[in-house]
Amino acid sequence: MEKKVLGLFALSLVFCCAVEGQSIDKIITTKEVTRIEKVLSADDMQGRRTFTPGIDKASAFIESEFKKAGLQTFMGAPNFRQEFTMTESKAKSSKITIDGKEIDNAKVVTFSYQPQVSLTEKSDIAVVRINKGDNLGQKFNEYYKSDKSYLVLVDASFDNVLPNIQHIDRITSNPGNNTILFVFGVAEATTFSVELTNTISKKSLNNVVGVLPGKSKPDEYVIFSGHYDHLGVGSPEEGAPHPATDSIYNGANDDAAGSTAVIILANYFKKQNNNERTIIFTTFVAEELGGFGAKYFSKQLPADKVIAMFNLEMIGTESKWGKNSAYITGYEKSNMGEILQKNLTGTAFKFYPDPYPEQQLFYRSDNATLAKLGVPAHTISTSKMDSEPNYHTADDEIETLDIDNMTEIIKAIALSSSSIISGKDTPSRVDSSQLR
Repeated sequence: MEKKVLGLFALSLVFCCAVEGQSIDKIITTKEVTRIEKVLSADDMQGRRTFTPGIDKASAFIESEFKKAGLQTFMGAPNFRQEFTMTESKAKSSKITIDGKEIDNAKVVTFSYQPQVSLTEKSDIAVVRINKGDNLGQKFNEYYKSDKSYLVLVDASFDNVLPNIQHIDRITSNPGNNTILFVFGVAEATTFSVELTNTISKKSLNNVVGVLPGKSKPDEYVIFSGHYDHLGVGSPEEGAPHPATDSIYNGANDDAAGSTAVIILANYFKKQNNNERTIIFTTFVAEELGGFGAKYFSKQLPADKVIAMFNLEMIGTESKWGKNSAYITGYEKSNMGEILQKNLTGTAFKFYPDPYPEQQLFYRSDNATLAKLGVPAHTISTSKMDSEPNYHTADDEIETLDIDNMTEIIKAIALSSSSIISGKDTPSRVDSSQLR
């Protein structure tokens, strides 16, 4: 009798999995993935740069998809736009004199959110240097992110990165009173004077957020996210050249792919109609400017009520292990990865730990803000960060993506998250005291 019951149970389990598999294959299809990805990475989106008509167009499309899926708005908002403002600074005039010599403004990059700035060597400003052979990125971030004032003298050997630094938007959610100047090609500064005039303005932007309320655990949240902004038109990053025939940075993989997955998953879970926990689907703005959309969003929820966050970033290419695989940043910081893999038992799909720990990816995407609050918030990606040829270039177009594999990745995310969404599994919290 016991063997008969177990046999019937096993048969029932196989049948349920078959029904689930058939259902997911009908909802998450390459045709639908292609449709959404094509719209978000099309030339008429103009690279989806924040504060451009292209980003507004992308937002409107995602809003329409959330509405069509039947999602609710976040916290009773009138629409799917989660709006907030940021402060932008634009240089109106500048005059920098060092040791009696006026410096060419083309060799200076300033970051200041004060309308008027007047500084000399007697002011509260430190003179520091970035020397030949230094780690420029590390040194730049140290000064750029500081709340102190600096005159940074950058060795001429770094002149080739000057256009990239000039390209950085002067925009922040928390403007300080300090001023930071990077001056290239000047070795010493015994005396100096700085006179700056800036135009300061407030700018609006928005995340797109939709909600699927939970049935029995409505106050416990599972988040699926991606970012829908990219670099725009003619925006070189990482020293990438402009192709002669195309200067639109379409961002098909970064991160139209993640935003596409969020929309697809919203449709899937709405049709399943069995989520015990509330699911929040969001596409963030201004990730490329410093993760500002995610930072604002994270302040709108009590972190202790967020059970898990699946941040989807660049899943359109094969991982270093080939098809049917992806990696999870910060894999070792919670047991979420173990839960996901357990739910994929019997499938060909495999989640791996992040193979690029030296790149600190766990801290570089939109999962970071909630992770620092203890949430098991991880990014799922396939991007080969040591050799991804189209990363931050104008060649990141839909033709370079493996749509079939991307579709299977989205299916794997849907299936592997099922026990968390049902309330059966709760991932362990991230020890925020151990995070840098």
